[in-house]
Amino acid sequence: MELLQKIADKQARIGVIGLGYVGLPLAVEFARAGFTVVGYDVDASKTATLNGGVSYIPDVPTEHVAGIVKAGTFRATTDASELATVDVIDICVPTPLRKTKDPDMSYVVQAVEVTAKVLKKGQLVILESTTYPGTTDELVQPALEAGGLVAGTDFYLAFSPERVDPGNPQFQTKNIPKVVGGMNEASTRAAAALYGSVIDTIVPVTSTRVAEMVKLLENTFRAVNIGLVNELALMCARMGINVWEVIDAAKTKPFGFMPFYPGPGLGGHCIPIDPFYLSWKAKQSGFEARFIELAGQVNSSMPEYVVTRVADALNSVRKSVNGAYIHVLGVAYKRDIDDMRESPALDVIELLKRKGARVSYSDPYVPHLHHGPVDMAAISIDEALAAGADCAVIVTDHAAFDYPAIAARFPLVVDTRNALKGLRSPNVFPL
Repeated sequence: MELLQKIADKQARIGVIGLGYVGLPLAVEFARAGFTVVGYDVDASKTATLNGGVSYIPDVPTEHVAGIVKAGTFRATTDASELATVDVIDICVPTPLRKTKDPDMSYVVQAVEVTAKVLKKGQLVILESTTYPGTTDELVQPALEAGGLVAGTDFYLAFSPERVDPGNPQFQTKNIPKVVGGMNEASTRAAAALYGSVIDTIVPVTSTRVAEMVKLLENTFRAVNIGLVNELALMCARMGINVWEVIDAAKTKPFGFMPFYPGPGLGGHCIPIDPFYLSWKAKQSGFEARFIELAGQVNSSMPEYVVTRVADALNSVRKSVNGAYIHVLGVAYKRDIDDMRESPALDVIELLKRKGARVSYSDPYVPHLHHGPVDMAAISIDEALAAGADCAVIVTDHAAFDYPAIAARFPLVVDTRNALKGLRSPNVFPL
């Protein structure tokens, strides 16, 4: 296979469609390994930033981007025709949910249309976007074959789920095992060879559908277990039991238990979304995923419960949510990153505003928050206190926050992340 030899010699040219949290780290790994990489994105500000040698993703150091730009192994573009020169096209675009909780495949469709226009014999096309089982062979393959080339014979086609965990200092693109499933053995072999040149461990599976299902299982596992522990947290609150102490004691068991933690709701691109992809596809097959959907309902209700805890805190000092000044601490979906995708803080803020509260926020990673009707700039904790904040709500437990000082200085604190580590104080209200 000519492509395998090109990969082995680092002569294969690689195109990456989508330069976000998945595509950019992958493109940088390929370029740093010596491959020539063309990164395509419709956002001209992103391509200009990258071509200037600057990274906009915290997990990708600017010096890495500057190095590959200077070496000439990476270039970003908004011109899709430049993908005509590549041997591999890796599609890394978002796959959000519609408001109806069914998959929005528009970004994948657009990326596949771009790919179809430049598709040539001997090329390898890989989809990395998280999606439902059957996407590669039901949607991608027919669109690519419409021009006359046959997948598996004229070109290679595979699916390899992204496993990015933003902000994780231990596991990043290079050392996260890569699952690869091709539409035939030759496609799997080609994709495995490509990723094996830059990633430590490759896990081949027998089909694209298996690879697609792997990612959904991983994140549905997390969503269901988080749903379980969120429900346990609600139960413990009713029974006057500290759920965090329960979890800490349970996790001392050296087998048969894995700790998950309650919180204000699910965030990020994958965990709040992937289970709905799976349940949607299951319905197409006449199967009702009741367990998965129930967990989704529990998790999606948590922002409302957070607002209820704010109301409880205010009631303890004979105040109402309506007219109160609430300061939210942390609006990114997880600690120490700037990613706002599906952050529960967005729902918490919107719900508080609907109930008549005045809301501000602090977040060292998100200086400005714009989401739907919410358009706010971050302020400091000192500014919030000076303006008379009635209650602080810890939604994201960034390491930069001084939690003892927060507990001491705010009249009331609602702690959704156990950031105060069980501090027993009349002004602190745990989840």
